[in-house]
Amino acid sequence: MRDSNPAERLAGLQTPPPNRLADGPTALFVYGTLQFEPVLIGLIGRVPERQPATTLGWRAAALDGRVYPGLVSAPGSEAPGLLLTGMSEREWRVLDTFEDDRYDLRRIDLTCGSAAWAYVWPDGEVHAEDWDAAGFQERHLQGYAARCARIASELAARAGY
Repeated sequence: MRDSNPAERLAGLQTPPPNRLADGPTALFVYGTLQFEPVLIGLIGRVPERQPATTLGWRAAALDGRVYPGLVSAPGSEAPGLLLTGMSEREWRVLDTFEDDRYDLRRIDLTCGSAAWAYVWPDGEVHAEDWDAAGFQERHLQGYAARCARIASELAARAGY
């Protein structure tokens, strides 16, 4: 599948603009591959504090040629995920570099009444069906997490650490 390999994504990355995290985000809503412990461990070396969370008016859409999803606006839908908290500035920067500037970092409302930051897919290449987390876990997680671990030091360097 096109663009399913984190190393391939990394090859084309530019370091995100330094002001992307200027507002000092504290909580990150994750709805795709970052929900999986092996991916987080591979990228930042640990699993941050987390709790189940949902956002209304969005969905985790399957993307053309990718094993990871994009959060897209979808009135009447909901996207389940996790809320990650307690991350260091370094961890934020590594994840932001991993997500790259193809995603928009936006503040979204959660059904629990709080807000969090989320990486939103702006447009294009979106399938009508939702992303299949169970299918990803079964078919891709092991290899994806291993590739994330292999590129972690490069991501940290690009993030300035």
